[in-house]
Amino acid sequence: MSPRSASVNEELRRRSRERLLQATVELVDERGYEATTLGDIADRAGSARGLVSYYFPGKRQLLQSAVHRLMHRTLEAALEREPHTEDGRERLARAIDAILGLAVDHPVLMRTHMAGILQADGFVQCPEQQRLAALLKDTVQRYGSRDVDRDYPLLRALLMGAVFAVLLPGVPMPRARLRAELFQRYGLEWELGAPPDDFPSGGAPGHIPDQSSKSSK
Repeated sequence: MSPRSASVNEELRRRSRERLLQATVELVDERGYEATTLGDIADRAGSARGLVSYYFPGKRQLLQSAVHRLMHRTLEAALEREPHTEDGRERLARAIDAILGLAVDHPVLMRTHMAGILQADGFVQCPEQQRLAALLKDTVQRYGSRDVDRDYPLLRALLMGAVFAVLLPGVPMPRARLRAELFQRYGLEWELGAPPDDFPSGGAPGHIPDQSSKSSK
C-alpha cells in the first residue's frame, strides 16, 4: 500500500480536530465544564485520547476553540441564509441576532466560555477565533464602517456585553431588550434580521429609532 499523500493526511487531521471540537460543544452543553473530561471528549469524537493534547494544550483552550467554531458557523449560516443579501444593515442585524441567539440556546456553554475569557489567558488566538473575527470585520465593513479596525472591536465588545447580560445568573436581561438597545445604537429597524417573538413586528416597547441615522439618508 502506497503512503498517503500530504494533502490526505492534512484532511484527516482537519476532520479529527473538527470531531473533537464538536464533541466538546455537545458534552459541555449536556454536562457542564467540570463534569466533562478530556477522555470523555476523545471518546465522543471517536479519537485516541493522545490526539486531544496533540491539538490543544488544555481543556480551557479546547473549549474556547470549540465555542469560537460554533459562533463562526452559526454566524456564517445566519449571514448566508436565504434570501441572500449584500445589504450591510441586514447583515449586521443578522449578526446581532445570531450571537444573542447562542446565549439563549446554549446558556451553559456560553456562560462557561465567558468565564474562561475573563481568566488571565483571555482569548485563545486559534484558527476558529480568527475566522469568527474575519466574519465580524466583514460585517462591519459592509455596514459602512470607514475604520474597521476601530469599529470591529467596539462591535465585539458590545456583543460580548450583551451575551454576558443575557447569561447573568439571577438577573438576566431579556434578549429583546438588549436587541433593541443594539439596534438603536446602530440605527437598525426592528424588522431586520430575525426579530424574536417577545414583541410584535411593529417594534419593541421602549425602542426609540435612531433619528440621526434617518435624517442623514
